[in-house]
Amino acid sequence: MLQHKNTLNLSEMQKYFSSSEKAIQTLFNELRSLKIYGNIFRSVDKINTQYTGKQRLTLLLLFPIFAVKDISCFAQTSLFQLYKCGKDVFYDFLNSPHIDWRKLSFQLTKQLINRVEKNSEKTDNENIRCLIADDTDLPKRGRSFELLSRIYSHVTNTYNFGFKGLVLGYHDGKSFFGLDFSLHGEKGDEKKKNYKPYGLTNKQLKKRFKSKRDKKSAGQKRVDEYFKTKTHMLIEMIGNAISQGIRFDYLLTDSWFTNFELIKFIATRKIKCYLLGMVKNGNTKYLVKNKELTFSNILKNLKHSQKAKSCKKFNCKYYEAQVELKGIQVKLFFCKMGKSKKWNGLLATNTELTFEKAFEIYATRWSIEVFFKECKQLLRLGKCESRHFEAQIAATTICLLQYNLLACVKRFESYESIGGLFRQVNAETIELTIKERILLIIREILVEFSENNHLGIDFFLEKLFAENEMVKNEKSFKTPLNAA
Repeated sequence: MLQHKNTLNLSEMQKYFSSSEKAIQTLFNELRSLKIYGNIFRSVDKINTQYTGKQRLTLLLLFPIFAVKDISCFAQTSLFQLYKCGKDVFYDFLNSPHIDWRKLSFQLTKQLINRVEKNSEKTDNENIRCLIADDTDLPKRGRSFELLSRIYSHVTNTYNFGFKGLVLGYHDGKSFFGLDFSLHGEKGDEKKKNYKPYGLTNKQLKKRFKSKRDKKSAGQKRVDEYFKTKTHMLIEMIGNAISQGIRFDYLLTDSWFTNFELIKFIATRKIKCYLLGMVKNGNTKYLVKNKELTFSNILKNLKHSQKAKSCKKFNCKYYEAQVELKGIQVKLFFCKMGKSKKWNGLLATNTELTFEKAFEIYATRWSIEVFFKECKQLLRLGKCESRHFEAQIAATTICLLQYNLLACVKRFESYESIGGLFRQVNAETIELTIKERILLIIREILVEFSENNHLGIDFFLEKLFAENEMVKNEKSFKTPLNAA
């Protein structure tokens, strides 16, 4: 296969940084240490291209670090000066239906998790490992994206066009890593008179992009997932994480995912793990002393029979009750914060768990909300402009890997937040970009001068560095000048 003469070399890129900031060194070291096993990029590497799949992935991972907004802006950035390739190199890569992005994501993320666990000292609080599941809105501006649908946002109580992203993350007690995800649409209620499939008119449905793909391809499998329920996909993702060697103590969910199907799945695993999730004040019936009672009925009986316990640590009052849900023993916690009149419910399959410990563990779930915020603000989660569904999967996977890399660097360099780390590294690359532009101007002046005096540019530069003591002493000048 034809190889580009400027083969992507991270060590060559790293030495253009003039700062001694350890975060940049750690970032490049972590990226360099990642190994891709198997033939994940075999299909794209077969094509006679200048860059391999691994090289293109590495460049895409570095885009936000080098302030590359998206693929269309690549030609105006400092990275383009080092690796001059067109945007089609990246779009063809992202649109490929043959790359197994889930397999790639697990391969790289597991390496990062293992490195963090190996090089970190654990305390008792950090021994609790959690899987955290939640969904988020990924809105789109256009109407021609493949499998686009009208989705309802529970945050703003409005409708948007885009995808629902279901994400499964791993928290080791200190750091959060994105493990897996799936993209979904909302078909809508078929019983309604004004029913529109996926919230789109017939005209809008025809405008949606459609692509042909092999039924056995990795891309088709992700398309099939789109039509599955989020609960079904979450169970599949947890099962896949377990088979990949991920071990956890608790699965944390909000009230939208806490249901019997998920409870049964967790309760029947051979590994020792539990579910801890919020529950709705709904019609679900629990067995209490041979009586089937709902959430509100159990709470009403508890209020009549006993006084609420106080928890000064979290400034709340609570009740607890051990009940049975379709043959599975679970523990219910009823909690009221401060002066609020609303009682919230928390369900645990670990019946020995105390309220205070359950509250502490469940507070970890907030880390996935931080993950969503930082990925959207810093790493452009959901902003991929390709109409191909495979590209949406690829871009989301790359975003997860970018966050996981930053989480690993943050862990080793003890930054207060990933946002602070990102801005620090980004500032370094912006400084690099400005320096390169200045050096390009200097380069043009030197080339013109050498040509007017009938001298070769290489010979002229050697004489300049050899005979000028001031330039000779500037050690960091020659390498970026040659690069420019």
